[in-house]
This record gives sequence, structure tokens and C-alpha cells, in this order.
Amino acid sequence: MQPKPKSYIELPIKVPRFEEAEGFYTTKLRSKMMANISGKDTKPERIFRKALWNAGVRYRIHCKSLPGKPDISNKALKFVVFVDGSFWHGHDWKQKKKRLKSNTGFWIPKIERNIQRDKQTNKQLESMGFKVFRFWDFQVKGELGACLKQVLDFLADDQTKK
Repeated sequence: MQPKPKSYIELPIKVPRFEEAEGFYTTKLRSKMMANISGKDTKPERIFRKALWNAGVRYRIHCKSLPGKPDISNKALKFVVFVDGSFWHGHDWKQKKKRLKSNTGFWIPKIERNIQRDKQTNKQLESMGFKVFRFWDFQVKGELGACLKQVLDFLADDQTKK
């Protein structure tokens, strides 16, 4: 009998507080700019929601009872959609990480923790039986039809199985 492989739990990446007391340079203008960045109801999210609604698909937004509070979800049809910002969620992270110049002690762990959390959220949702769709903000803006088609194809396949 072979020994059972050990399962390793990935520890959360520690993100330092973004404060001058922690050694990070900030200004009132920078602080104001960062405060204006919205995490919910972004333009790409609204564009995708409108397209989905016009296709006849009904959904809820930012459902607090699901892991990660998906941007769009339908519990009955078992799908969730996240529209991720390319900076915040680390699109092409290996390349962008090298180009960061300021406050790297904060931004690198911050974005890597976001990437880690996204993977954990995907696993949780998939284990609950949900199909997880993740689209980059620029994909929704530039290739809306292709993004929408992925969700609609899943729903069409799901309906034929029933």
C-alpha cells in the first residue's frame, strides 16, 4: 500500500499596509486618485452585464453568499463571471512585475495575493459545481462577442444535458 501524498496548503501572501509609516511614499493627490478607483460596477462589468441581459440571461451581481462575490452569478444555472482588471489581477504578471518602479514592496505582494486569492476562489466555486468564467477587462471591451459566446455556449450545452 502506497503512502497517501501530503496535501500542502498554500499560505496567504502577506501584503504590507500602504502607509507612510510603513515606508511607502504617498501624496494627497495619489491617495485621492486611488480612492476613485472602483472595485464594483466597472465599465467592463456593466458592458458585459448588459450584453448578457440582452441575450436573455438573468443573473445576480456581487452575490455575497458565494466565494469571491462574483461580478455576475446565477445559482440555478451554476455559473459565475468575474471581469478582472488587468493591473489588479496580474495579467501578464511576469513581464509587468519587472517594470514596476515605485512601491514595489507593496505592489508585488498585493497583486500576487490577488492572483492567489483568484485561484482559491475558482477552486471553491468549482468544488460547489459552478462553472467559472474569468475575463480581462480589455477582453470585454475589445472582444465582447467572444466572451459572451463562451457563457452562452456553456448555457446551451448545460440545457441539452437536462
